[in-house]
Amino acid sequence: MADAFPADTLERLLYPLYGDSAPALAARVATLVERHRAQGGGPPAPSGRLDQRDVMLITYGDSIQDGERPPLRVLADFLDRYAGSSISAVHILPMYPSTSDDGFAVSDYRAVDSSLGDWQDIRALSLKRSLMLDAVVNHVSASSPWFRAFLRGDARYSGYFIRRDPDADYSAVVRPRALPLFTDFDGADGRVSVWTTFSHDQVDIHFGNPDAFLDILDLLLYYARMGAAFIRLDAVGFIWKEAGTDCINRPGAHALVKAFRLALDALGRGTRLITETNVPHDQNVAYFGRGDEAHLVYQFPLPPLTLHAFVSGSAAILNAWVASLGTEPLPPSCAWFNFLASHDGIGLRPTEGILSDADRALLVDACLDRGGLVSYREVPGGQPQPYELNISYLDALGLPGLSEAGLARRFAAAHAILLGLDGLPGIYVHSLLGTRNWILGVQESGIKRRINRKKLVYADIRSALDSGRGIRADVFKRIIAMIDIRSREPALAPGAGQRTLKLDDRLFSVLRGDPIDGAVAVLVNVSTDSLSVNLPWSGVDLLSGERLDAGPVPFGPAEARWVKTTGENQI
Repeated sequence: MADAFPADTLERLLYPLYGDSAPALAARVATLVERHRAQGGGPPAPSGRLDQRDVMLITYGDSIQDGERPPLRVLADFLDRYAGSSISAVHILPMYPSTSDDGFAVSDYRAVDSSLGDWQDIRALSLKRSLMLDAVVNHVSASSPWFRAFLRGDARYSGYFIRRDPDADYSAVVRPRALPLFTDFDGADGRVSVWTTFSHDQVDIHFGNPDAFLDILDLLLYYARMGAAFIRLDAVGFIWKEAGTDCINRPGAHALVKAFRLALDALGRGTRLITETNVPHDQNVAYFGRGDEAHLVYQFPLPPLTLHAFVSGSAAILNAWVASLGTEPLPPSCAWFNFLASHDGIGLRPTEGILSDADRALLVDACLDRGGLVSYREVPGGQPQPYELNISYLDALGLPGLSEAGLARRFAAAHAILLGLDGLPGIYVHSLLGTRNWILGVQESGIKRRINRKKLVYADIRSALDSGRGIRADVFKRIIAMIDIRSREPALAPGAGQRTLKLDDRLFSVLRGDPIDGAVAVLVNVSTDSLSVNLPWSGVDLLSGERLDAGPVPFGPAEARWVKTTGENQI
Protein backbone atom coordinates (compact mmCIF):
# COMPACT_ATOMS: atom_id res chain seq x y z
CA MET A 1 0.00 0.00 0.00
CA ALA A 2 1.09 3.59 -0.65
CA ASP A 3 1.06 4.44 3.07
CA ALA A 4 3.87 1.88 3.56
CA PHE A 5 6.16 3.90 1.32
CA PRO A 6 9.06 5.44 3.33
CA ALA A 7 8.15 9.00 2.38
CA ASP A 8 9.99 10.52 5.36
CA THR A 9 13.25 8.87 4.32
CA LEU A 10 12.82 10.02 0.74
CA GLU A 11 11.99 13.54 1.86
CA ARG A 12 15.25 13.73 3.82
CA LEU A 13 17.16 12.57 0.72
CA LEU A 14 15.49 15.08 -1.55
CA TYR A 15 15.58 18.15 0.69
CA PRO A 16 19.24 19.11 -0.03
CA LEU A 17 18.38 18.95 -3.75
CA TYR A 18 14.90 20.44 -3.93
CA GLY A 19 14.47 22.37 -0.69
CA ASP A 20 10.90 23.15 0.28
CA SER A 21 9.59 21.20 -2.72
CA ALA A 22 10.86 17.95 -1.17
CA PRO A 23 7.76 17.01 0.89
CA ALA A 24 5.40 17.39 -2.05
CA LEU A 25 7.84 15.58 -4.33
CA ALA A 26 8.17 12.66 -1.91
CA ALA A 27 4.39 12.37 -1.83
CA ARG A 28 4.27 12.34 -5.64
CA VAL A 29 6.87 9.55 -5.68
CA ALA A 30 4.78 7.51 -3.25
CA THR A 31 1.75 7.90 -5.53
CA LEU A 32 3.85 6.95 -8.56
CA VAL A 33 5.13 3.78 -6.91
CA GLU A 34 1.61 2.78 -5.91
CA ARG A 35 0.39 3.29 -9.48
CA HIS A 36 3.11 1.02 -10.84
CA ARG A 37 2.34 -1.59 -8.19
CA ALA A 38 -1.30 -1.59 -9.28
CA GLN A 39 -0.38 -1.97 -12.97
CA GLY A 40 1.62 -5.12 -12.33
CA GLY A 41 3.83 -6.58 -15.05
CA GLY A 42 5.96 -9.61 -15.77
CA PRO A 43 7.25 -12.02 -13.15
CA PRO A 44 9.40 -10.44 -10.42
CA ALA A 45 13.18 -10.81 -10.52
CA PRO A 46 14.60 -13.95 -8.87
CA SER A 47 14.79 -13.52 -5.12
CA GLY A 48 17.79 -14.30 -2.95
CA ARG A 49 21.49 -13.59 -3.22
CA LEU A 50 23.55 -13.90 -6.36
CA ASP A 51 25.53 -17.13 -6.41
CA GLN A 52 28.17 -19.00 -8.40
CA ARG A 53 25.65 -19.92 -11.11
CA ASP A 54 25.13 -16.27 -12.08
CA VAL A 55 26.96 -15.07 -15.19
CA MET A 56 25.83 -12.22 -17.43
CA LEU A 57 26.29 -11.84 -21.18
CA ILE A 58 26.73 -8.23 -22.36
CA THR A 59 25.43 -7.59 -25.88
CA TYR A 60 23.71 -5.21 -28.20
CA GLY A 61 20.30 -6.34 -29.35
CA ASP A 62 21.65 -6.73 -32.89
CA SER A 63 25.16 -8.04 -32.23
CA ILE A 64 24.06 -11.32 -33.84
CA GLN A 65 21.93 -11.18 -37.00
CA ASP A 66 20.54 -13.57 -39.59
CA GLY A 67 18.95 -11.06 -41.97
CA GLU A 68 15.50 -12.61 -41.58
CA ARG A 69 14.27 -12.60 -37.99
CA PRO A 70 14.33 -9.65 -35.57
CA PRO A 71 17.81 -9.68 -33.98
CA LEU A 72 16.38 -10.05 -30.46
CA ARG A 73 14.88 -13.39 -31.52
CA VAL A 74 18.19 -14.40 -33.09
CA LEU A 75 19.89 -13.59 -29.78
CA ALA A 76 17.33 -15.72 -27.93
CA ASP A 77 17.97 -18.59 -30.33
CA PHE A 78 21.74 -18.31 -29.86
CA LEU A 79 21.39 -18.33 -26.08
CA ASP A 80 19.07 -21.33 -26.08
CA ARG A 81 21.04 -23.31 -28.66
CA TYR A 82 24.61 -22.68 -27.53
CA ALA A 83 24.72 -21.07 -24.08
CA GLY A 84 21.99 -23.07 -22.39
CA SER A 85 22.06 -22.76 -18.62
CA SER A 86 25.66 -21.48 -18.63
CA ILE A 87 24.47 -17.89 -19.12
CA SER A 88 21.96 -16.95 -16.41
CA ALA A 89 21.52 -13.28 -17.32
CA VAL A 90 21.80 -11.02 -20.33
CA HIS A 91 22.47 -7.29 -20.53
CA ILE A 92 20.81 -5.79 -23.60
CA LEU A 93 22.59 -2.53 -24.34
CA PRO A 94 20.23 0.35 -25.26
CA MET A 95 17.55 -1.17 -27.50
CA TYR A 96 15.50 2.02 -27.76
CA PRO A 97 15.14 4.24 -30.84
CA SER A 98 18.29 6.36 -31.01
CA THR A 99 19.92 8.89 -33.29
CA SER A 100 23.64 8.34 -32.57
CA ASP A 101 26.36 6.89 -30.32
CA ASP A 102 25.28 3.31 -31.07
CA GLY A 103 22.10 3.58 -29.03
CA PHE A 104 23.15 6.02 -26.30
CA ALA A 105 21.34 9.04 -27.79
CA VAL A 106 17.86 7.79 -26.94
CA SER A 107 14.95 9.43 -28.74
CA ASP A 108 12.16 7.36 -27.14
CA TYR A 109 12.75 5.80 -23.72
CA ARG A 110 9.63 3.61 -23.78
CA ALA A 111 9.90 2.01 -27.21
CA VAL A 112 12.00 -0.86 -28.54
CA ASP A 113 13.80 -0.03 -31.78
CA SER A 114 11.65 -1.75 -34.40
CA SER A 115 14.76 -2.92 -36.25
CA LEU A 116 15.57 -5.09 -33.21
CA GLY A 117 12.14 -6.44 -32.28
CA ASP A 118 9.56 -5.38 -29.74
CA TRP A 119 8.65 -5.58 -26.05
CA GLN A 120 7.32 -9.11 -26.53
CA ASP A 121 10.83 -10.17 -27.57
CA ILE A 122 12.26 -8.48 -24.47
CA ARG A 123 9.67 -10.18 -22.28
CA ALA A 124 10.47 -13.57 -23.86
CA LEU A 125 14.15 -13.11 -22.99
CA SER A 126 13.29 -12.11 -19.41
CA LEU A 127 11.25 -15.29 -18.88
CA LYS A 128 14.33 -17.49 -19.41
CA ARG A 129 17.16 -15.35 -18.07
CA SER A 130 17.54 -12.42 -15.74
CA LEU A 131 17.50 -9.30 -17.89
CA MET A 132 19.48 -6.09 -17.47
CA LEU A 133 18.16 -3.00 -19.25
CA ASP A 134 19.93 0.29 -19.72
CA ALA A 135 18.63 3.53 -18.26
CA VAL A 136 20.41 6.24 -20.25
CA VAL A 137 19.21 8.98 -17.94
CA ASN A 138 22.00 11.57 -18.01
CA HIS A 139 20.98 12.73 -21.46
CA VAL A 140 18.49 12.33 -24.29
CA SER A 141 18.78 12.64 -28.04
CA ALA A 142 18.54 16.16 -29.43
CA SER A 143 15.69 14.71 -31.52
CA SER A 144 13.72 13.42 -28.53
CA PRO A 145 10.18 14.73 -27.89
CA TRP A 146 11.31 16.28 -24.58
CA PHE A 147 14.04 18.36 -26.17
CA ARG A 148 11.98 19.29 -29.21
CA ALA A 149 9.27 20.56 -26.84
CA PHE A 150 11.93 22.51 -24.93
CA LEU A 151 13.08 24.21 -28.14
CA ARG A 152 9.48 25.02 -29.08
CA GLY A 153 9.06 26.85 -25.79
CA ASP A 154 6.69 24.32 -24.21
CA ALA A 155 6.36 25.46 -20.58
CA ARG A 156 6.26 21.89 -19.26
CA TYR A 157 9.82 21.21 -20.51
CA SER A 158 11.33 24.65 -20.04
CA GLY A 159 13.37 23.47 -17.05
CA TYR A 160 14.30 20.00 -18.31
CA PHE A 161 17.64 21.06 -19.80
CA ILE A 162 20.52 23.26 -18.65
CA ARG A 163 21.05 26.60 -20.35
CA ARG A 164 24.50 28.14 -20.31
CA ASP A 165 24.87 30.81 -17.64
CA PRO A 166 27.26 33.50 -18.93
CA ASP A 167 28.27 34.33 -15.35
CA ALA A 168 28.99 30.75 -14.24
CA ASP A 169 32.42 29.13 -14.00
CA TYR A 170 32.61 25.85 -15.91
CA SER A 171 36.39 25.54 -16.00
CA ALA A 172 36.54 22.64 -13.51
CA VAL A 173 33.93 20.46 -15.23
CA VAL A 174 35.27 16.96 -15.93
CA ARG A 175 35.19 16.17 -19.64
CA PRO A 176 34.94 12.52 -20.70
CA ARG A 177 35.46 13.43 -24.33
CA ALA A 178 37.39 16.15 -26.15
CA LEU A 179 34.20 17.93 -27.23
CA PRO A 180 32.47 21.24 -26.32
CA LEU A 181 30.52 21.27 -23.05
CA PHE A 182 27.70 23.36 -24.56
CA THR A 183 25.95 23.18 -27.92
CA ASP A 184 23.88 25.91 -29.59
CA PHE A 185 20.39 25.16 -30.92
CA ASP A 186 17.65 27.22 -32.56
CA GLY A 187 14.86 27.79 -30.05
CA ALA A 188 11.54 29.59 -30.11
CA ASP A 189 13.25 32.76 -28.81
CA GLY A 190 16.45 32.48 -30.82
CA ARG A 191 19.69 30.60 -30.25
CA VAL A 192 19.99 28.72 -26.96
CA SER A 193 23.18 27.10 -25.60
CA VAL A 194 22.57 23.91 -23.60
CA TRP A 195 24.73 21.43 -21.68
CA THR A 196 25.93 18.44 -23.75
CA THR A 197 28.43 16.33 -21.80
CA PHE A 198 28.96 13.61 -24.41
CA SER A 199 28.10 15.06 -27.83
CA HIS A 200 26.02 17.66 -29.64
CA ASP A 201 23.30 15.02 -30.08
CA GLN A 202 23.14 14.05 -26.39
CA VAL A 203 21.52 16.79 -24.32
CA ASP A 204 21.88 16.54 -20.55
CA ILE A 205 18.72 16.34 -18.44
CA HIS A 206 18.41 18.90 -15.64
CA PHE A 207 17.80 16.79 -12.54
CA GLY A 208 17.50 19.99 -10.54
CA ASN A 209 13.99 20.15 -11.98
CA PRO A 210 11.63 18.03 -9.80
CA ASP A 211 9.41 17.15 -12.77
CA ALA A 212 12.39 15.84 -14.74
CA PHE A 213 13.45 13.73 -11.75
CA LEU A 214 9.93 12.31 -11.45
CA ASP A 215 9.72 11.46 -15.16
CA ILE A 216 13.01 9.57 -14.98
CA LEU A 217 11.92 7.69 -11.87
CA ASP A 218 8.67 6.79 -13.64
CA LEU A 219 10.80 5.34 -16.42
CA LEU A 220 12.87 3.18 -14.05
CA LEU A 221 9.71 1.77 -12.45
CA TYR A 222 8.37 1.04 -15.93
CA TYR A 223 11.52 -0.91 -16.86
CA ALA A 224 11.18 -2.94 -13.67
CA ARG A 225 7.60 -3.81 -14.57
CA MET A 226 8.64 -4.76 -18.10
CA GLY A 227 10.94 -7.49 -16.79
CA ALA A 228 14.23 -5.82 -15.82
CA ALA A 229 15.90 -7.81 -13.05
CA PHE A 230 18.77 -5.30 -13.24
CA ILE A 231 18.75 -1.65 -14.31
CA ARG A 232 22.05 -0.14 -15.38
CA LEU A 233 22.34 3.58 -14.67
CA ASP A 234 24.51 4.75 -17.55
CA ALA A 235 26.98 7.59 -16.87
CA VAL A 236 25.21 8.21 -13.57
CA GLY A 237 28.12 10.13 -12.07
CA PHE A 238 27.31 13.09 -14.32
CA ILE A 239 23.62 13.51 -13.48
CA TRP A 240 23.96 16.27 -10.87
CA LYS A 241 25.57 19.53 -12.01
CA GLU A 242 26.77 22.44 -9.90
CA ALA A 243 28.57 25.32 -11.61
CA GLY A 244 32.00 25.95 -10.10
CA THR A 245 32.58 22.23 -9.38
CA ASP A 246 33.82 19.27 -11.41
CA CYS A 247 30.18 18.20 -11.88
CA ILE A 248 30.89 14.50 -11.42
CA ASN A 249 30.02 12.23 -8.49
CA ARG A 250 28.52 15.13 -6.59
CA PRO A 251 26.53 14.44 -3.38
CA GLY A 252 23.44 15.16 -5.45
CA ALA A 253 24.22 12.25 -7.76
CA HIS A 254 24.47 9.91 -4.78
CA ALA A 255 21.23 11.25 -3.32
CA LEU A 256 19.43 10.58 -6.61
CA VAL A 257 20.72 7.00 -6.78
CA LYS A 258 19.49 6.47 -3.21
CA ALA A 259 16.10 7.86 -4.20
CA PHE A 260 15.91 5.54 -7.22
CA ARG A 261 16.85 2.60 -5.01
CA LEU A 262 14.25 3.49 -2.39
CA ALA A 263 11.48 3.65 -4.98
CA LEU A 264 12.50 0.43 -6.74
CA ASP A 265 12.74 -1.43 -3.44
CA ALA A 266 9.26 -0.16 -2.54
CA LEU A 267 7.93 -1.44 -5.86
CA GLY A 268 8.78 -4.90 -4.55
CA ARG A 269 9.86 -6.59 -7.79
CA GLY A 270 13.42 -7.37 -6.69
CA THR A 271 15.05 -5.22 -9.37
CA ARG A 272 18.73 -4.47 -8.70
CA LEU A 273 20.43 -1.18 -9.56
CA ILE A 274 23.91 -1.15 -11.08
CA THR A 275 25.93 2.04 -11.50
CA GLU A 276 28.28 2.69 -14.40
CA THR A 277 30.92 5.23 -13.35
CA ASN A 278 34.22 5.05 -15.21
CA VAL A 279 36.19 6.95 -12.56
CA PRO A 280 39.00 6.29 -10.05
CA HIS A 281 38.28 3.42 -7.67
CA ASP A 282 37.61 5.43 -4.51
CA GLN A 283 34.89 7.41 -6.31
CA ASN A 284 33.46 4.28 -7.90
CA VAL A 285 33.11 2.25 -4.69
CA ALA A 286 31.23 5.14 -3.07
CA TYR A 287 28.14 4.21 -5.12
CA PHE A 288 27.46 1.32 -2.76
CA GLY A 289 26.75 3.94 -0.11
CA ARG A 290 25.93 2.12 3.11
CA GLY A 291 24.10 -0.54 1.21
CA ASP A 292 21.41 1.99 0.28
CA GLU A 293 22.60 2.98 -3.22
CA ALA A 294 23.62 0.56 -5.96
CA HIS A 295 23.25 -3.19 -5.51
CA LEU A 296 26.17 -3.63 -7.92
CA VAL A 297 29.00 -1.38 -9.06
CA TYR A 298 31.11 -1.87 -12.18
CA GLN A 299 34.62 -2.97 -11.27
CA PHE A 300 36.34 -0.64 -13.75
CA PRO A 301 39.97 -1.15 -12.66
CA LEU A 302 39.80 -4.88 -13.46
CA PRO A 303 40.07 -4.69 -17.30
CA PRO A 304 43.17 -2.44 -17.45
CA LEU A 305 44.87 -4.09 -14.47
CA THR A 306 44.36 -7.59 -15.89
CA LEU A 307 45.67 -6.41 -19.25
CA HIS A 308 48.64 -4.78 -17.52
CA ALA A 309 49.45 -8.07 -15.78
CA PHE A 310 49.64 -9.96 -19.07
CA VAL A 311 51.45 -7.17 -20.95
CA SER A 312 54.05 -6.70 -18.21
CA GLY A 313 54.25 -10.38 -17.25
CA SER A 314 53.73 -9.48 -13.59
CA ALA A 315 50.58 -9.83 -11.47
CA ALA A 316 52.10 -7.88 -8.58
CA ILE A 317 49.97 -4.75 -9.07
CA LEU A 318 46.82 -6.77 -9.82
CA ASN A 319 47.35 -8.91 -6.72
CA ALA A 320 47.95 -5.86 -4.54
CA TRP A 321 44.81 -4.19 -5.84
CA VAL A 322 42.70 -7.30 -5.17
CA ALA A 323 44.18 -7.45 -1.67
CA SER A 324 43.10 -3.85 -1.11
CA LEU A 325 39.48 -4.78 -1.89
CA GLY A 326 39.43 -6.92 1.23
CA THR A 327 39.91 -3.81 3.35
CA GLU A 328 36.50 -2.48 2.21
CA PRO A 329 33.92 -5.17 2.99
CA LEU A 330 30.81 -4.65 0.92
CA PRO A 331 27.43 -4.01 2.51
CA PRO A 332 25.10 -7.03 2.62
CA SER A 333 23.27 -7.73 -0.65
CA CYS A 334 25.88 -5.76 -2.63
CA ALA A 335 28.37 -7.16 -5.15
CA TRP A 336 30.95 -6.08 -7.68
CA PHE A 337 30.10 -6.36 -11.37
CA ASN A 338 33.31 -7.76 -12.81
CA PHE A 339 34.15 -7.60 -16.52
CA LEU A 340 37.12 -7.49 -18.87
CA ALA A 341 35.54 -6.17 -22.06
CA SER A 342 32.43 -4.24 -22.92
CA HIS A 343 30.93 -2.19 -25.74
CA ASP A 344 33.22 0.64 -24.64
CA GLY A 345 36.98 0.68 -24.56
CA ILE A 346 39.33 -0.25 -21.73
CA GLY A 347 39.16 2.76 -19.41
CA LEU A 348 42.38 4.20 -18.01
CA ARG A 349 40.94 6.67 -15.47
CA PRO A 350 40.13 3.87 -13.00
CA THR A 351 43.86 3.12 -12.80
CA GLU A 352 44.65 6.54 -11.30
CA GLY A 353 46.33 5.95 -7.98
CA ILE A 354 47.01 2.32 -8.94
CA LEU A 355 49.18 2.43 -12.06
CA SER A 356 51.99 4.90 -12.66
CA ASP A 357 52.14 7.09 -15.76
CA ALA A 358 54.77 4.71 -17.11
CA ASP A 359 52.49 1.72 -16.57
CA ARG A 360 49.64 3.48 -18.40
CA ALA A 361 52.03 4.36 -21.21
CA LEU A 362 52.92 0.66 -21.43
CA LEU A 363 49.23 -0.14 -22.00
CA VAL A 364 48.86 2.61 -24.60
CA ASP A 365 51.89 1.34 -26.51
CA ALA A 366 50.68 -2.25 -26.32
CA CYS A 367 47.26 -1.25 -27.63
CA LEU A 368 48.75 0.60 -30.60
CA ASP A 369 51.17 -2.25 -31.32
CA ARG A 370 48.24 -4.69 -31.50
CA GLY A 371 46.20 -2.66 -33.96
CA GLY A 372 44.10 -0.72 -31.45
CA LEU A 373 43.32 2.96 -31.03
CA VAL A 374 43.36 5.40 -28.12
CA SER A 375 40.66 7.93 -27.14
CA TYR A 376 41.52 11.09 -25.23
CA ARG A 377 39.75 13.42 -22.81
CA GLU A 378 40.19 17.11 -22.08
CA VAL A 379 41.91 18.04 -18.81
CA PRO A 380 41.26 21.53 -17.41
CA GLY A 381 44.36 23.63 -18.06
CA GLY A 382 46.34 20.73 -19.53
CA GLN A 383 46.95 18.53 -22.54
CA PRO A 384 44.42 15.84 -23.56
CA GLN A 385 45.05 12.62 -21.64
CA PRO A 386 44.48 8.99 -22.74
CA TYR A 387 40.99 8.06 -21.59
CA GLU A 388 40.44 4.58 -22.97
CA LEU A 389 41.98 1.94 -25.20
CA ASN A 390 39.83 0.97 -28.15
CA ILE A 391 40.67 -2.61 -29.02
CA SER A 392 39.22 -6.10 -28.92
CA TYR A 393 40.29 -7.60 -25.60
CA LEU A 394 41.33 -10.72 -27.50
CA ASP A 395 43.74 -8.75 -29.67
CA ALA A 396 44.93 -6.73 -26.67
CA LEU A 397 46.32 -9.97 -25.21
CA GLY A 398 48.21 -10.87 -28.38
CA LEU A 399 51.95 -11.41 -28.68
CA PRO A 400 54.22 -11.34 -31.74
CA GLY A 401 54.21 -14.71 -33.45
CA LEU A 402 51.58 -16.20 -31.14
CA SER A 403 49.41 -18.88 -32.72
CA GLU A 404 45.61 -18.73 -32.55
CA ALA A 405 45.67 -21.61 -30.08
CA GLY A 406 48.18 -19.73 -27.93
CA LEU A 407 46.07 -16.56 -28.08
CA ALA A 408 42.95 -18.50 -27.06
CA ARG A 409 44.90 -19.92 -24.13
CA ARG A 410 46.01 -16.45 -22.93
CA PHE A 411 42.46 -15.15 -23.36
CA ALA A 412 41.01 -18.04 -21.37
CA ALA A 413 43.60 -17.44 -18.64
CA ALA A 414 42.42 -13.84 -18.33
CA HIS A 415 38.84 -15.09 -18.02
CA ALA A 416 39.91 -17.55 -15.34
CA ILE A 417 40.73 -14.42 -13.31
CA LEU A 418 37.41 -12.80 -14.17
CA LEU A 419 35.36 -15.87 -13.30
CA GLY A 420 37.38 -16.58 -10.16
CA LEU A 421 37.01 -13.19 -8.50
CA ASP A 422 34.42 -12.16 -5.95
CA GLY A 423 31.46 -10.64 -7.80
CA LEU A 424 29.03 -11.16 -10.66
CA PRO A 425 31.00 -11.75 -13.89
CA GLY A 426 29.89 -10.08 -17.12
CA ILE A 427 31.21 -11.41 -20.42
CA TYR A 428 30.94 -9.32 -23.59
CA VAL A 429 29.46 -11.18 -26.55
CA HIS A 430 32.56 -10.48 -28.65
CA SER A 431 34.74 -11.99 -25.92
CA LEU A 432 32.58 -15.10 -25.68
CA LEU A 433 32.78 -15.46 -29.45
CA GLY A 434 36.44 -14.56 -29.93
CA THR A 435 35.96 -11.52 -32.17
CA ARG A 436 39.03 -9.67 -33.43
CA ASN A 437 39.55 -5.95 -34.09
CA TRP A 438 36.91 -4.62 -36.50
CA ILE A 439 39.00 -2.00 -38.29
CA LEU A 440 36.50 -1.67 -41.13
CA GLY A 441 33.84 -0.52 -38.69
CA VAL A 442 36.12 2.30 -37.50
CA GLN A 443 37.03 3.30 -41.05
CA GLU A 444 33.41 3.41 -42.19
CA SER A 445 32.10 5.32 -39.19
CA GLY A 446 35.03 7.32 -37.83
CA ILE A 447 34.01 6.01 -34.38
CA LYS A 448 36.91 4.40 -32.51
CA ARG A 449 34.66 2.30 -30.27
CA ARG A 450 33.28 0.49 -33.32
CA ILE A 451 36.49 -1.57 -33.29
CA ASN A 452 34.79 -3.75 -30.67
CA ARG A 453 31.17 -3.57 -31.89
CA LYS A 454 31.05 -5.74 -35.00
CA LYS A 455 27.69 -7.08 -36.15
CA LEU A 456 28.03 -10.86 -36.43
CA VAL A 457 26.34 -13.12 -38.97
CA TYR A 458 24.56 -15.94 -37.15
CA ALA A 459 25.28 -18.45 -39.90
CA ASP A 460 29.01 -17.80 -39.49
CA ILE A 461 28.77 -18.26 -35.73
CA ARG A 462 26.84 -21.50 -36.08
CA SER A 463 29.31 -22.83 -38.63
CA ALA A 464 32.27 -22.06 -36.37
CA LEU A 465 30.72 -23.42 -33.17
CA ASP A 466 29.23 -26.51 -34.81
CA SER A 467 32.51 -27.41 -36.50
CA GLY A 468 34.55 -26.82 -33.34
CA ARG A 469 37.38 -25.40 -35.44
CA GLY A 470 39.13 -22.04 -35.31
CA ILE A 471 39.71 -19.45 -32.61
CA ARG A 472 36.02 -18.56 -32.26
CA ALA A 473 35.10 -22.11 -31.30
CA ASP A 474 38.23 -22.51 -29.17
CA VAL A 475 37.52 -19.36 -27.12
CA PHE A 476 33.81 -20.19 -26.74
CA LYS A 477 34.50 -23.75 -25.59
CA ARG A 478 37.12 -22.67 -23.04
CA ILE A 479 34.99 -19.92 -21.49
CA ILE A 480 31.79 -21.96 -21.33
CA ALA A 481 33.69 -24.84 -19.72
CA MET A 482 35.00 -22.54 -16.98
CA ILE A 483 31.54 -21.06 -16.42
CA ASP A 484 30.12 -24.55 -15.93
CA ILE A 485 32.87 -25.50 -13.46
CA ARG A 486 32.31 -22.26 -11.55
CA SER A 487 28.57 -22.97 -11.31
CA ARG A 488 29.29 -26.03 -9.13
CA GLU A 489 31.60 -24.29 -6.64
CA PRO A 490 30.05 -22.22 -3.82
CA ALA A 491 33.55 -20.97 -2.97
CA LEU A 492 33.39 -18.93 -6.20
CA ALA A 493 30.06 -17.28 -5.39
CA PRO A 494 29.72 -13.52 -4.94
CA GLY A 495 30.26 -12.78 -1.27
CA ALA A 496 32.34 -15.88 -0.57
CA GLY A 497 35.66 -15.14 1.12
CA GLN A 498 38.51 -13.70 -0.91
CA ARG A 499 42.15 -13.07 -0.01
CA THR A 500 45.38 -12.95 -1.94
CA LEU A 501 48.21 -15.45 -1.60
CA LYS A 502 51.91 -14.58 -1.78
CA LEU A 503 53.39 -17.18 -4.12
CA ASP A 504 55.12 -15.58 -7.15
CA ASP A 505 54.76 -12.11 -8.68
CA ARG A 506 54.11 -13.71 -12.06
CA LEU A 507 51.17 -15.64 -10.65
CA PHE A 508 47.76 -14.15 -10.01
CA SER A 509 46.92 -15.79 -6.70
CA VAL A 510 43.58 -15.47 -4.89
CA LEU A 511 41.95 -17.83 -2.40
CA ARG A 512 38.16 -17.95 -2.50
CA GLY A 513 35.81 -19.43 0.07
CA ASP A 514 36.36 -21.00 3.48
CA PRO A 515 39.46 -23.24 3.81
CA ILE A 516 37.69 -25.49 6.32
CA ASP A 517 34.81 -26.23 3.92
CA GLY A 518 37.02 -26.50 0.86
CA ALA A 519 38.31 -23.28 -0.67
CA VAL A 520 39.35 -22.69 -4.30
CA ALA A 521 42.69 -21.10 -5.12
CA VAL A 522 42.51 -19.14 -8.38
CA LEU A 523 46.04 -19.28 -9.80
CA VAL A 524 47.00 -17.83 -13.20
CA ASN A 525 50.47 -17.46 -14.71
CA VAL A 526 50.27 -14.08 -16.48
CA SER A 527 53.81 -14.33 -17.85
CA THR A 528 55.39 -16.07 -20.83
CA ASP A 529 57.67 -18.01 -18.46
CA SER A 530 57.31 -21.58 -17.28
CA LEU A 531 57.03 -21.55 -13.50
CA SER A 532 57.42 -23.97 -10.65
CA VAL A 533 55.42 -22.74 -7.68
CA ASN A 534 55.43 -24.30 -4.23
CA LEU A 535 51.84 -24.89 -3.13
CA PRO A 536 51.51 -25.16 0.66
CA TRP A 537 48.57 -27.60 0.37
CA SER A 538 47.21 -30.35 -1.80
CA GLY A 539 44.05 -30.33 -3.85
CA VAL A 540 42.42 -30.93 -7.22
CA ASP A 541 42.77 -28.61 -10.20
CA LEU A 542 39.14 -28.12 -11.23
CA LEU A 543 40.14 -26.97 -14.71
CA SER A 544 42.22 -30.03 -15.61
CA GLY A 545 41.01 -32.63 -13.10
CA GLU A 546 44.61 -33.16 -12.01
CA ARG A 547 45.39 -34.14 -8.42
CA LEU A 548 48.08 -31.86 -6.98
CA ASP A 549 50.21 -32.60 -3.95
CA ALA A 550 51.70 -29.95 -1.72
CA GLY A 551 55.07 -28.82 -3.06
CA PRO A 552 56.32 -27.69 -6.45
CA VAL A 553 53.60 -27.42 -9.13
CA PRO A 554 54.39 -26.47 -12.74
CA PHE A 555 52.65 -23.63 -14.55
CA GLY A 556 53.14 -23.19 -18.26
CA PRO A 557 52.89 -19.74 -19.86
CA ALA A 558 49.35 -18.39 -19.44
CA GLU A 559 48.28 -21.51 -17.57
CA ALA A 560 45.34 -21.22 -15.19
CA ARG A 561 44.52 -23.55 -12.33
CA TRP A 562 41.57 -23.50 -9.94
CA VAL A 563 42.83 -25.65 -7.10
CA LYS A 564 40.11 -26.89 -4.76
CA THR A 565 41.57 -27.59 -1.35
CA THR A 566 40.28 -30.14 1.12
CA GLY A 567 39.21 -29.83 4.75
CA GLU A 568 42.48 -31.11 6.19
CA ASN A 569 44.45 -28.26 4.65
CA GLN A 570 45.51 -25.39 6.89
CA ILE A 571 45.81 -22.34 4.64
